[in-house]
Amino acid sequence: METHTVHPSPLGGLLLTGSVSPAGRLTLASLSLPGQRGAPAVRPGDRDDRPFTEAHRQLEAYFAGRRTRFGLPLSTAGSPFQRALWRALDDIPYGTTTTYGELAARAGVPRSQLRALGRALGTTPLLLVRPCHRVTGADGSLRGYAGGVEHKRWLLTHEGAPQPALP
Repeated sequence: METHTVHPSPLGGLLLTGSVSPAGRLTLASLSLPGQRGAPAVRPGDRDDRPFTEAHRQLEAYFAGRRTRFGLPLSTAGSPFQRALWRALDDIPYGTTTTYGELAARAGVPRSQLRALGRALGTTPLLLVRPCHRVTGADGSLRGYAGGVEHKRWLLTHEGAPQPALP
């Protein structure tokens, strides 16, 4: 069963979607920031907050500064390229940043495919949980973020990451 919830946050209402197994276990499919391009469309009648209890708890702890990693069952739907990218993203420590080139090296992506890597980051369905906000340009500047560059800056500041340069 597909369902969703909205989590209040300092960034606004975060839209979480997921599927619930017959045993009642949630697999998180997406987390979208307010105004995010490509956010999933949901029907208000499909909202059910109950399966998202643990996601709400972990997000509250993150925004309160008590959680640096998420431990939620995540959807693995994606191409082999995307899954390699997500594994590399998951290894970027809280409060740090890395460049697109460094991320490519971690994911085993040739530098000739940096544009493809950037496009794949732009379609990452689990913003915040998959920390694509921690990826910057080679010069430390903020580059495109599906949730908006202002949200990327807020998240990095919240995590205590070095202040990125203005684009």
